[in-house]
Amino acid sequence: MPGEAPRRYVRRLAEQKAAAVAIRPGEIVLGADTTVVIGDEVLEKPRDSADAARMLGLLSGHTHEVITGICLRSESQTVVDTEITRVHFLELSDQEIAAYVATGEPMDKAGAYAIQGRASKFIDRIEGCYFNVVGLPVALVYRHLKSLGAIT
Repeated sequence: MPGEAPRRYVRRLAEQKAAAVAIRPGEIVLGADTTVVIGDEVLEKPRDSADAARMLGLLSGHTHEVITGICLRSESQTVVDTEITRVHFLELSDQEIAAYVATGEPMDKAGAYAIQGRASKFIDRIEGCYFNVVGLPVALVYRHLKSLGAIT
């Protein structure tokens, strides 16, 4: 939404996803959404190859944030939270970007890359949860499942 902060954006989408599923007694529904943010720009999934190359050019040689919103819903409780991981990209040449885009891997990924895939070689380091960058902050979800009594 216009003017919506990235953290609020992913939380809202996670809540909407979780709300779209009926809850049966004893069940917990998980909704999640991940986006990439560099500066003031939110990088969702690229529209096409040119958009993927543009995004990778923005990330090249810079640090960005990967933000995931999660929502856990039971019959009686709702928990909404976010995880933020900082990712440091190496400087990429135009040829490296073109070759990576040509693999097709970036096309269904927020920020046009998959840390667990071919783009792993472009990641200098991360600060925070690796699984958040993959798309689901597993430890955060686990902690909240425990708080809801789903895990003992």
